[in-house]
Amino acid sequence: MVTRIEEITPEWLSLALGYDVRSVEATPVGTGQIGTCHRLSLDGDATLPATLLAKLPAADPGARALLANPYRTELRFYREIAPTVAVRVPHASYADGVGEDGEFVLLLEDLAPAVQGDQIAGASAAAVEDAVVNLAGLHGPRWCDPTLLDVEGLSLNGPDDAALMAELFGPAVDLFLANLGDALSAEDAAAVREIPAVIERWALARAERFGLVHGDYRLDNLLFPPDGSPGVVAVDWQTLSLALPARDLAYVIATSLDPAPRREAERDLVAAYHRALVGHGVASYSLEECWDDYRFAQLQGPLVTVFGQAYGTRTERGDAMFATMTSRCCAAIRDLGTLDLV
Repeated sequence: MVTRIEEITPEWLSLALGYDVRSVEATPVGTGQIGTCHRLSLDGDATLPATLLAKLPAADPGARALLANPYRTELRFYREIAPTVAVRVPHASYADGVGEDGEFVLLLEDLAPAVQGDQIAGASAAAVEDAVVNLAGLHGPRWCDPTLLDVEGLSLNGPDDAALMAELFGPAVDLFLANLGDALSAEDAAAVREIPAVIERWALARAERFGLVHGDYRLDNLLFPPDGSPGVVAVDWQTLSLALPARDLAYVIATSLDPAPRREAERDLVAAYHRALVGHGVASYSLEECWDDYRFAQLQGPLVTVFGQAYGTRTERGDAMFATMTSRCCAAIRDLGTLDLV
């Protein structure tokens, strides 16, 4: 097991990949808040990929142990789940770990020159349609699959889970608004304050429809073809869970589009997602039910942004991103009458 980039040597890579690797050069990618990521430039066999991405745990051993569960979730996705679904993701060449100490190594396909989405700038309706059709490839193939309940680390929310989340969410809202209240309109801040009263009931509702949920399926976690053609790829699978699939759908649409373009495009986007679900074999789920779930699931956005901002590491871009996402989501909650459905 390697845990530091210095330990990823040509000899280790040759064993891990089954190629003759003669040299490797590592370049850091990203900010390394959750773990570390490097682009590996490789030289060796003619069939050896020119580059790979190496994901490793946080440098601090204490942080690694705290993050062991998210690390474990991502490795489980690539090793066990990804081969059974149709969502586009990077190919994993190697995945090993994770023990209680949080040590792991993951070697992924390098998708450069794909372009990461920009959460603050938002996206076009066409790009979001590409994203929701790809999302159906995660949800559809194992829609309401009871064998998912046997996968270690995956379970549906129970009453205790929902009660704990509600207990934590109220204080998180207070901290979130103390930090970002000046960046939100009074109307948006009021909408956020209404959510703690219903979040426990929302978390338990509609459990008869469940599937694999990315949990943070948004522009910053999507890679788009540089020429603007379809072919988005989803990354960062640490938050995979079982829940109402429409949570991902509501989240990516509401957080990607400003209110006016969302209102214009969302019916078509939900319909495109539903058609893709049907193409993956989902039956007995009408477009009307899908639209209703989309409306209901809009609380996924504030749920993620409130916890993320309140308890994550603060940065200037992070604050701007969470404020933008929350404003978009609150507009969707009002427009769609979400709180009336809970």
